[in-house]
Amino acid sequence: MAEWIDLLDPDRAALEEALPSGVHDDVHDRLLAPLVHDDEPRPRIAGRKTYVFGVLVTPKVLTDEDALYFQEIDFVVTRELVVTVRKTPPHCPPFGVDLPTRGRAGAIVAALADAVAEEFLNAVDALDDEVDAVDDAVESGDAAVLRGRIRSLRHHLLRVRRGIGPTREAFHRVVDKRVDVEGKELLPHDVEIAFGDAYDKLLRAIDGLDLARDLLAGSRDYLQARISNDQNDVTKKLTVIASLLLLPTFIVGLYGQNFRHHFPELAWQYGYLWSWFLIVATTLLQLWFFRRKRWI
Repeated sequence: MAEWIDLLDPDRAALEEALPSGVHDDVHDRLLAPLVHDDEPRPRIAGRKTYVFGVLVTPKVLTDEDALYFQEIDFVVTRELVVTVRKTPPHCPPFGVDLPTRGRAGAIVAALADAVAEEFLNAVDALDDEVDAVDDAVESGDAAVLRGRIRSLRHHLLRVRRGIGPTREAFHRVVDKRVDVEGKELLPHDVEIAFGDAYDKLLRAIDGLDLARDLLAGSRDYLQARISNDQNDVTKKLTVIASLLLLPTFIVGLYGQNFRHHFPELAWQYGYLWSWFLIVATTLLQLWFFRRKRWI
């Protein structure tokens, strides 16, 4: 039976007290390295002579803040001990990991792999809900807000997919029996099957990401079409305004020329009213025409 020890942002003294003997210095350095960004470290699982060392990341979507965080979870496993080291992202509360406190070491690690896969599925579900909300609002929502939201969601989807790929490869190494220790198996067949189940969950998460990405791309295209249509409507209205002003300006300019003998209306008693009649009549005619064309 093995014991599980969970450490949250430990210092060197706490880490050395919890780790079993024989762990290499590079593993100590990796466990103490701060979490800087989600592109590094790259998830991996490797077998050493007496222990298995792994680096995993789990995503967390905070919809209220429109933010995506990654927590790093490193672990060292021997036959008697499982030590996990969680590193809290900056400006984010720590994520919990619920594992059996005692049991077979391989089973505890398999439970950790399953918890990581579930966190990826939860993140994909949360992002999918956000994409659905954007798709529902794309018809009548504010275009500037929607553009920013779509850009943010595309970035989140890319970051989650970037984390799934190496995590899936790490799980596959266990399924392919490429990770273990010397002597008696630390990760027996049932553990490999459990890692295979976690691997399948990551495949489902990838399918969900692809679907969300396609839906988001469709929403983006529809939003661009809506913006283009709105711009066309504005152009039509400006055209109507310019046209309504064009004929009155032409009439006023025509009768404003200084050629008295060639403009009988200037000497006519009703010449002023005649010019107003032409202006009003041409304006009403244009309004009727543009309304018939549904431009106004």
